[in-house]
Amino acid sequence: MPFHDRRDAGRRLVERLRGFRGSDVVVLAVPCGGVPVAYEVATAFGLPLEVEVVRKLRVPFQPGLVFGAIGSNDVKVIDEPILLRAFVSDPERLRVEREAQHTLSRTILRFRGERTPTPLDGKTVVIVDDGVATGATARAAIEVARSRGADRVVLAVPVGSPRAIRSLSRAADNVVCLETPAMFHSIAQWYQRFEDVTDATVLDLLARSIPPIPPATLPQIDPVS
Repeated sequence: MPFHDRRDAGRRLVERLRGFRGSDVVVLAVPCGGVPVAYEVATAFGLPLEVEVVRKLRVPFQPGLVFGAIGSNDVKVIDEPILLRAFVSDPERLRVEREAQHTLSRTILRFRGERTPTPLDGKTVVIVDDGVATGATARAAIEVARSRGADRVVLAVPVGSPRAIRSLSRAADNVVCLETPAMFHSIAQWYQRFEDVTDATVLDLLARSIPPIPPATLPQIDPVS
């Protein structure tokens, strides 16, 4: 197994991301599993860490099968062939989307609170997750970053299925993936330790990360009398 845990994976990603550092770079983690990985990247480069919350859309009665994902700014990624093969009706699809949207809104509030997200206009955004299986959540995160004005979007993951990585390379400007094993079955199989990442851990790492730099305020100039 190539990675001990998510923190180890993040430290190993750092070596491949040294070309994507600077004051115009923002690191966005896909919670929850991507946060420990992204924390190592953001800390190594002295960058603030934020989250980009997305939610999988799962086929009813087959929760292991994903037919898409949603994100903020009304971003929605749908895999129509899976919907057809799984015989998901329109009412079922709408119900899943409504429930996911409700969960998305609550999760954003829990992790961001009242903080305004850092503006991404003209920025290079590095989106970090702990791995890519179907690619649905990664694609949604990429589209959210673009909808927020990102100039360049980089997807960085320790491991991913070859098919998903090939597809995502057309959606992102750059994809950095350390391992693309031909015999890919799940993300967990490529970690020695792959425990669930709790909300408390996410909040702790966000609190320990470098805070975003607030926008500069212009000095007040007294009017000329």
